Amino acid sequence: MPLVILDRDGVINADSDAFIKSPREWRPIPGSLAAIARLNRAGWRVAVATNQSGLARGLFDHPTLDAIHATMRAALAEAGGHLDALRYCPHGPDDGCDCRKPRPGLLRAIGAALDEPLTGVPVIGDSLRDLQAGVAVGGRPILVLTGKGRRTLAAGGLPPGTAVYEDLAAAVDALLAEAAA
Repeated sequence: MPLVILDRDGVINADSDAFIKSPREWRPIPGSLAAIARLNRAGWRVAVATNQSGLARGLFDHPTLDAIHATMRAALAEAGGHLDALRYCPHGPDDGCDCRKPRPGLLRAIGAALDEPLTGVPVIGDSLRDLQAGVAVGGRPILVLTGKGRRTLAAGGLPPGTAVYEDLAAAVDALLAEAAA
């Protein structure tokens, strides 16, 4: 059963430079939930790896983050989809942890939880650090232009072989077409 790992903010839901701090601030990007549901129906496992430094910054607490994720999971269920794993880094940028992307700890935790080797696994994000974390575990970096994706593309320096798509729905279209070929 193939696996794909997604970033959250900017890939599944609208991002905010002020952080997503409450369930009411969480808004899905059009087509993203349906895209995840299509992956599920095609037999893919879908995981989310997300940096959530708003916890370390004191912008929200763990129960609030749990409520945000419950909102996301409920909206996804309404669209006919589900997540097989969700891992987040609660640390700040200067904490030196192994789980904050671009470090690979979150992705390795997902691989361990799902008993899945990560070599060749598509890792879809909107920032360079998402792609770098994917490359660090041998995954396939995929950039979407939603969220911070256009800025990331314009800044350059993408890992070699990075595929670029307009949004998650387009990336999923390509993955499913490739799998069917």
